[in-house]
Amino acid sequence: MALPVLSSSAVKFRRVLAHFPQELSLAFAYGSGWFRQAGASAEHGETNMLDFVFAVDDVVTWHMMNLLKNRSHYSFLKFFGPKKISTIQRYGAGIYYNTLVPCNGRMIKYGVISTDALIEDLLHWKTLYVAGRLQKPVKILAQNENSRLQAALVSNLKSAVTAAFLMLPESFSEEDLYLQIAGLSYSGDFRMIIGEDKSKVQNIVKPNIAHFQKLYSTILQDCPQVVYKHHLGRLEASIDKSPEGQFTQLMALPKTLQQKITAIVNPPGKNRDVEEILLQVAHDPDCGFLVHQG
Repeated sequence: MALPVLSSSAVKFRRVLAHFPQELSLAFAYGSGWFRQAGASAEHGETNMLDFVFAVDDVVTWHMMNLLKNRSHYSFLKFFGPKKISTIQRYGAGIYYNTLVPCNGRMIKYGVISTDALIEDLLHWKTLYVAGRLQKPVKILAQNENSRLQAALVSNLKSAVTAAFLMLPESFSEEDLYLQIAGLSYSGDFRMIIGEDKSKVQNIVKPNIAHFQKLYSTILQDCPQVVYKHHLGRLEASIDKSPEGQFTQLMALPKTLQQKITAIVNPPGKNRDVEEILLQVAHDPDCGFLVHQG
């Protein structure tokens, strides 16, 4: 199952992608340059920087070709060549950004990540940096037939729903669900504590409910814990908050989040396995808060 391509000017996209090497496993645009946010004027959206992420199978070769086409996009690192750039890219979230790049009359920034690193983040939430962006509506510009990547993209969305279910009360609205999902990647973002707009999540979700519905409708329709009445635009949820139900959801979370949760509740020096600790968390009245902390 491929992520839905949100309707927009295909010509505009092709013009941007035409500037870059075409060996892309996934290319998407995100951010306020593409999606309207509450409180922002239409004119503001037309002047915002456009944000892109390109996933590529062979990072060294892609940077080599991009240096030939777009050498001016790179900082002084261009003098060290594609292998050094690719080595630096492995640090942090595994993504290398070129920013403040003029393109077709707009300023853009684009990040390059290896397909393997992207799949790792989607499946296990190793950093949640790119996976978090893909839990919110994006504009898919190009996607190849990589079945591993397609499965990981869907797995990321399912994991976001599972984590949100654990943090939400037994009953909630569809908007509550999307607010919780959109807030996942901001929960551990230091910028949301210092200096960022605290209402950012609401500003993202409220004007884009239809986009969230398009992204999550298939997963929610297949979910036994919710009745998803898409034609009415309404979600009726009754989440199993029993220890057994919560344990099942905890065991379905990405590996890194499970490890973070177990580190919170497992005192140093006690060598218990993850399953045993998550069973303890499932019985804890603060289970949802522990997931949020993780």
